[in-house]
Amino acid sequence: MHLKSEEIQLNMGPQHPSTHGVLRLMLTLDGEVVVEAVPDIGYLHRGTEKLAELRNYVQFITLTDRLDYITAMMNNMVYVQAVEKLLGLVPTERAEFIRVVCCELNRIASHLLFIGTFGLDVGASTPFLYCFREREKILDLFEMLCGARLTYSYFRIGGLSADLPPGFVETTRQFVKELPRTLDENDELLTFNKIFLARTQQVGVLAPEEAVSYGVSGPPLRASGVPMDVRKDDSYSVYDRFDFKVVTCPEGDCFARYRVRVDEVRESLKIVEQALDMIPDGEIMTKVPKTIRPAAGEAYARVESSRGDLGCYIISDGSSSPYRLKWRGPSFVNLGVIAHMIKGWKVADVVAILGSIDIVLGEVDR
Repeated sequence: MHLKSEEIQLNMGPQHPSTHGVLRLMLTLDGEVVVEAVPDIGYLHRGTEKLAELRNYVQFITLTDRLDYITAMMNNMVYVQAVEKLLGLVPTERAEFIRVVCCELNRIASHLLFIGTFGLDVGASTPFLYCFREREKILDLFEMLCGARLTYSYFRIGGLSADLPPGFVETTRQFVKELPRTLDENDELLTFNKIFLARTQQVGVLAPEEAVSYGVSGPPLRASGVPMDVRKDDSYSVYDRFDFKVVTCPEGDCFARYRVRVDEVRESLKIVEQALDMIPDGEIMTKVPKTIRPAAGEAYARVESSRGDLGCYIISDGSSSPYRLKWRGPSFVNLGVIAHMIKGWKVADVVAILGSIDIVLGEVDR
């Protein structure tokens, strides 16, 4: 006679920050094995896309910060680029290079947060402290730029809100020089740790054809061996002037998604260093109408955020506010594959698999 266990329902979340924000995972378990998983979202919904219709084009910049609040600079970037397309504006060269510096520093800060919290997910606490220490240095730089440490509103339609402050370039160069040493220390503590490897290697494998089918982008896609990066494939701003590589891993497991982000930090450091050398003199703002009223039409802009392909679609009816705005959040799309990825794994693995996707619920719910 075969013994049959009774399936049970288990709710993981929503609580913050234990399950990566206000996400609820409804798990059906056979013992400790996940038979079915249903993600339940919407607990953080604020109607951001609808709010765009009630504000003028400049006012909405501050709301973009609240979507993926870990990489607010890139939210600023994709939105102002969409509006600039509507207006036919070309930002100044100086503004473009400074924007790249800000976006890549923000990517590094986001990946450092991921590395630290992913270590916590599987029981490692020391790397978390190391990563937060380095992330604080980036937030100090952003505070020098705009006075804020999380929601920046630094970019403007046509340029930037302020020029680089005295000492910013020198401090950034020092940071770029010092961070690789911390990454090496992190490798010794976490990357080559036997327990960490046992918890992440061959866990939550996502095949490349599955990743493409689900519309996955960013590090989870590249960790499945697909070399897709908006900075290369649909280059924007001045990214075509920099020498950097698209990091990929063929394994498609949790460890590959971790490793891709670690290596991307090193590539972003290269971009920042090149951009600092190439920043030209000149104005930080191009000529922009006092009241922004784009002609009736539509525009779409996309950037490579730290979570993937981030897009902003705007329809203008000729007024001072968008007629319609749609946000393509990579966290929302990437989360769609979670039910497929965790099926058949144990509850302890669910935390590692979810953490390896690196979602931000502000961007999921909007």
